[in-house]
Amino acid sequence: MDTLSLLAQRQSLRIYNGQEVSVEVREQVLKAAVGAPTAGGLTLYSMIEIDDQELKEKLVVTCDNQPFIAKAPWVVMFVADYQRLYDAWIDEGKQPSRKPGVGDLMLACCDALIAAQTAVVAAEALGLGSCYIGDIIENAEEHQKLLGLPQYVFPITMLCFGYKPEGFKRDMVERIPLEFLCHKNGYTRKVLPKEGRSLQVTKRSLEKFEADFSVEMTRSVGVWLENWK
Repeated sequence: MDTLSLLAQRQSLRIYNGQEVSVEVREQVLKAAVGAPTAGGLTLYSMIEIDDQELKEKLVVTCDNQPFIAKAPWVVMFVADYQRLYDAWIDEGKQPSRKPGVGDLMLACCDALIAAQTAVVAAEALGLGSCYIGDIIENAEEHQKLLGLPQYVFPITMLCFGYKPEGFKRDMVERIPLEFLCHKNGYTRKVLPKEGRSLQVTKRSLEKFEADFSVEMTRSVGVWLENWK
């Protein structure tokens, strides 16, 4: 499949046919991720494969009760990672003049997300569906302990991979028109016309914004930031 068609047809996949993801396919996807752009060539991220079923079951609960996480044949977490670099400096006897700050974290998060999306595209090209789990940034205290994450590691996203069931089909999600998303030479406030506003300002979106998981996510990110600082 050509790349543009692949991107246009890609959808989040939350049900799987049970087929295992081979070592060869996993390696191809991970190598593609490693080849993704990275700030200054520093590779400010790491990937954590999760194949322990008990751990996956726990993540079902801690990631907003999403049962399909436990059924996904392959789960990979992408973390912003300054710990590896910081430890290398210390190991070489180089005491940094400052500690990693919030700006460093943001850059590392960009690295991790670029690698994650590269993995998604590579997986799709190999016939493998995927679904992002943003809820991994919730429950900071529990996830830090559960995954043994040190100070300068932030779990920015998690991906569930698997193959589509036979005959799988779902409607494509409608997107906000390009003219309301693309600005030129600066930001211009654009309000969608009422007839198109169901894409942006709906009761459902406000409910999500005010939902318990969203409140917990905001609290939890505050904890991650304080840990980092």
